Amino acid sequence: MSKTAVAITPAPVTAPRSVRRGLACLAFAAITWDTTGATVDLVYRSSDLGPMAVSFWRFLTGAALLLAARALRPARNTPRTPQTLDRRVLLFTGTGIGLAVFQTAYFAAVQDTGLAVGTTVTLGAAPVFTAAGGRLFLGERIGRAGLLAVAGTLAGLAVLVLGNQSGVVRPVGVGMALLSAGGYAVSNILGRWTGRHGAGEDPYTLMVWSFAVGAAVMLPLALSEGLVPHTAHLGRVMLLMLYVATVTTALAYPLYFAGAGAVRAATASVVMLIEPVSAAVLAVLLLGERLTPATVIGTVLMLVAITGLAVAESRLDAPK
Repeated sequence: MSKTAVAITPAPVTAPRSVRRGLACLAFAAITWDTTGATVDLVYRSSDLGPMAVSFWRFLTGAALLLAARALRPARNTPRTPQTLDRRVLLFTGTGIGLAVFQTAYFAAVQDTGLAVGTTVTLGAAPVFTAAGGRLFLGERIGRAGLLAVAGTLAGLAVLVLGNQSGVVRPVGVGMALLSAGGYAVSNILGRWTGRHGAGEDPYTLMVWSFAVGAAVMLPLALSEGLVPHTAHLGRVMLLMLYVATVTTALAYPLYFAGAGAVRAATASVVMLIEPVSAAVLAVLLLGERLTPATVIGTVLMLVAITGLAVAESRLDAPK
């Protein structure tokens, strides 16, 4: 888990081949991001690394890999006014901090309450928080579908937390997942605001700078938690972390944005629902987690709410 669609409003591409390729990129990114939580859970089980250290190494390595790949990209010289530069600094800094909260709180949620619940709550609440923030700070419409999505998400959360026995779903972990969703929403709303004021940025540059800021923010916290793992399985831990940094970060982010540029935003939102569903499957098959009826019902309620919100947004975006 680690996606965040910020500051980018790609032009829709209508060519069928481009759309199919975009859907394939989105599906690959969703499945890849889903493995992030499971991989980090294996890191927790194999070492004493905590969420702060995991986030720091992911940010740092991801930024380094993207910078290395920059040599293969043609240089772009875009003139910037002082006002635009100020907004770019705000965008990079705010997005980096938002991603740091989003990612670290998510990893803490997985550690505390499990992969299935942590992923579902984070991805279920994030679109709702974003819609609410867009209404409060950007004047965006929510409409009846948005209100229904909020109600559905709250109902799903209530079933998840109150419908399970004590210890199955931990309130602290749910709180961390909600905090993670809040970090996502802040990054997304900030990206929309700066884009409207002429400081939009291409996804590649945005990710490089945001990862760099995120690494800087996480460094003091990671140092206090412990940067170097103490484990009898150092090789396994290093391979797991390398997978997180390369496949789920440096590879998945560009694929996500490439796919988002070929399909409607609402379509992308629905495709990304692959992530919580596959998270539940991995949690049961790979990590031995148990899905209770309350967890399943709560998850379904949240997924239905997100789907309804995405369908409503697609209707608003449709040409009149």
